[in-house]
Amino acid sequence: MIYFVTGTDTDCGKTFISAALLNRAKESGVHTLGLKPIASGCEITEHGLRNSDALSLMAESTIELDYIAVNPVSFEPAIAPHIAASQIGIDISPESILKRLNAVLESRDTSELCIIEGAGGWRLPLGEGRYLSEVVKLLSVPVILVVGVKLGCLNHAVLTQEAIKADGLEIAGWVANIVDGDTSCLEENLDSLQSLMSAPCLGVVPHLQDLSVETAASYLSVDSLI
Repeated sequence: MIYFVTGTDTDCGKTFISAALLNRAKESGVHTLGLKPIASGCEITEHGLRNSDALSLMAESTIELDYIAVNPVSFEPAIAPHIAASQIGIDISPESILKRLNAVLESRDTSELCIIEGAGGWRLPLGEGRYLSEVVKLLSVPVILVVGVKLGCLNHAVLTQEAIKADGLEIAGWVANIVDGDTSCLEENLDSLQSLMSAPCLGVVPHLQDLSVETAASYLSVDSLI
């Protein structure tokens, strides 16, 4: 099964939760694959540009692919992808990204858990009035929403949920990732999320000091995803 992971904002923990979901599924004996189609803030290495998010997903994938298949579009500067693309003349239209993704997805076994992690939030601009969300619409896959729990997360979660539904896509589940351990009225906020979100909650990951993927995975359930 293929899912697209998006978040309420840039620092909500999409990669951390995506890797934890892959880890949880892997420990259940499911073959896993994580993809990061577009990424900014990459490091120059002797092997080319490398993105830490993509490498994290690769570490939790049982299916080994070349880096370029996992992260086909990468930019060194940590800026909005459409700005980075315009600076060097790269086409990152939804159609071009879909073409790169399909080269990997068309040969996949449906019994695998494939997670495609987005960049930024749901309406990440790709330039010329286009958005990354259009790629998900073209793929027509369910969405997993990562809610970075902090002040303002209720508004961000509801607006993102509304946008995903308005695009005609299914939300397979959502994860509460507590990015601010000092969030006021934390339990009340979590209760509010439970009532405001229409999809099932896949888990609540507490504010962790060690940021261990394995520890985060223990708070998640993938039963409904596989």
